[in-house]
Amino acid sequence: MKKIILCMFTLFSLTILPFPALATSPILVAPDGTYLGNLNKNPYDPNSVSNPYGVYGSPYSPNSINNPYGVYGSPYSVQSPNNPYGQGPTIISPGMGSAGFGSYGK
Repeated sequence: MKKIILCMFTLFSLTILPFPALATSPILVAPDGTYLGNLNKNPYDPNSVSNPYGVYGSPYSPNSINNPYGVYGSPYSVQSPNNPYGQGPTIISPGMGSAGFGSYGK
């Protein structure tokens, strides 16, 4: 009898109670398909656009949206979020698919 009650409780908790939210950050992808980093405020995340020493947050990295002279950070590049007339990157939320925001950073 205890096993049946335990099984019913487990089944109830898995079907009725909400699942925990994903703890991963959304990511940025350029119009040409280049990965541009995680969209979060963590300066210690090596893939964060907020890490000033990381590949995707450094103002000197060619794949950073923070590099004003790079393809993905220039205010004149079509693929940059800093260009108000450009396509800008797409924000992809894990588990949700593409959000389709081409205007990130405007």
